[in-house]
Amino acid sequence: MKLDVARVRTTGIFSLDGQDFEVENNVWLVGHGDDVVVVDAAHDAAPIVAAVGGRRVTAIVCTHGHNDHVNAALDLAAAVSAPVALHPDDRMLWDTVHPGRAPDRELADGATVPVGPVPLAVLHTPGHSPGGVCLFAEEAGVLFSGDTLFQGGPGATGRSFSDFATIVDSIRRKLLVLPPTTVVHTGHGDDTTIGEEAPHLDEWIARGH
Repeated sequence: MKLDVARVRTTGIFSLDGQDFEVENNVWLVGHGDDVVVVDAAHDAAPIVAAVGGRRVTAIVCTHGHNDHVNAALDLAAAVSAPVALHPDDRMLWDTVHPGRAPDRELADGATVPVGPVPLAVLHTPGHSPGGVCLFAEEAGVLFSGDTLFQGGPGATGRSFSDFATIVDSIRRKLLVLPPTTVVHTGHGDDTTIGEEAPHLDEWIARGH
């Protein structure tokens, strides 16, 4: 079943371990009819609200708790009257950005986030962060990978709460088993497919980061 997938690019600062980096993020709007799910609320709620238009936002899903993926979540939630969902293993990251205000829902491996009649399966893929998740729409053949998998390899693991062996295991067990034609919509940069990335697993392991 077809989904309407749109990307909003926003820019801002990613902060971790006392360092700041200017980054461009992909915010994904996953729609079916009048319903839409927002994947990652990065930096600025205004262009996201504009892209939503008059549709009903049923959920704001944060693929992980790094500030550049959650820093517009509460402004967006207030603007569109939607709940924010995050895996509980990333609550410590969330709390540095939004102290005193918990996410509205907890994501869990194997749960689903509906977009109209189409389920988005929650895949817990730790490594970039402990609570990192991806969303897989099997019927539509698309994966929203956050910062777990990019064109060219795994997400970064050189900072606090990250681990290279863990992200490789997550990608191997949860993502590379998906159909090769699955389109991967990433948290930063360009799209890829599972088929394009799968042959390079051993190269990533040899590279070690």
